[in-house]
Amino acid sequence: MNMKKWLLSPRSLPLLLLSLALSACTGLPENVAPVQDFALQRYLGKWYEIARLDHSFERGMTHVTAEYSLNADGSVRVINRGFQTEDGEWEKADGRAKFVGSDDVGHLKVSFFGPFYASYVVFELGGDYQYAMVSGFSKSNLWILARQPQLPQKTLDKLVAQARAKGFPTEQLIFVDQSQPPPVAAPQ
Repeated sequence: MNMKKWLLSPRSLPLLLLSLALSACTGLPENVAPVQDFALQRYLGKWYEIARLDHSFERGMTHVTAEYSLNADGSVRVINRGFQTEDGEWEKADGRAKFVGSDDVGHLKVSFFGPFYASYVVFELGGDYQYAMVSGFSKSNLWILARQPQLPQKTLDKLVAQARAKGFPTEQLIFVDQSQPPPVAAPQ
């Protein structure tokens, strides 16, 4: 069969659209560039979520953390934890991340659902890997992360201003409660 005919056939349209949608999920938002000279070994470890844009899979959560470690195959193990205030219980999600291109560029793809990946773009790193800003493939995803449960207000204000200048809807940021830990121990 002629390849051009196959690509334009009605039967191939859903597959083509799915392929385009999935590849778009690992792209970069407009005006957002991943950090260069990214050092994965320095990025590994525990991060506290300081602020985020709302999305369904973290809605209502406090005390959110992300832990990154190296898998034997060179991919990154991702463990996200958060306390669901409505249920009074901890939730945990295990994922896997891989570099989209070069391993010294802060552009990874992460999956929590089998073969489906989404962008994880580290576009700001500072304080000797003490804080980071991360986006997804669009500007509807933004996370401000830190190695400690709190950031100095001056640093946080600077990061929010940088995100606003890049076009993120920072007026919608949720500032995550990292104060007194919940009475229930976090899952391991």
